[in-house]
Amino acid sequence: MSLSKNKFLLLFFFAFTLFQTSSFAQREIYGDSTSFRDRLFFGGNLGLQFGTVTFIDVSPLVGVMITPRLSGGAGLTYQYYDDNRFQGANGSSYGGRVFGRYNVLPNIFTHVEYENINWNAYNLVAEDFRRTWTDALFVGGGYFAPFGRRGGANFTFLYNVLYDRQTSYYAEPYVIRVGFVL
Repeated sequence: MSLSKNKFLLLFFFAFTLFQTSSFAQREIYGDSTSFRDRLFFGGNLGLQFGTVTFIDVSPLVGVMITPRLSGGAGLTYQYYDDNRFQGANGSSYGGRVFGRYNVLPNIFTHVEYENINWNAYNLVAEDFRRTWTDALFVGGGYFAPFGRRGGANFTFLYNVLYDRQTSYYAEPYVIRVGFVL
């Protein structure tokens, strides 16, 4: 991501934070009186890009509020890409993740996540593409912007502590995500 895009995203995040007037947690749970079903939340990410580079990302998740501040869950990821600028630059990636989240303040949270992705990586020795599994361990935090009684958007900034420039699925160790929960 270019430096100007990073500055724009940071400015957008800062402005969004300033203009958010209400402060709610994702769920209100009251000890044992809240049923397991009411503690569940669903959401994920959806990304679409069409043109010279086509990219489709579908990443659903399910989570549960363990305590009023602590939640955990799991998700799946499927991504399709097709880059018309290069021959053979198309394919798909898939995998899964588990995560934990702790609300430091009602709308500010810390996040830890383990992800395992299967993708077509270029093998320098064989000089071709081979499917491989790649691990990532993300740590970071974010902001939850509520809409309505149960839903909202998550703006998450993560750092991959297992990042390796030669083998990582991601081009950079930093990942910015925008997702929704219900």
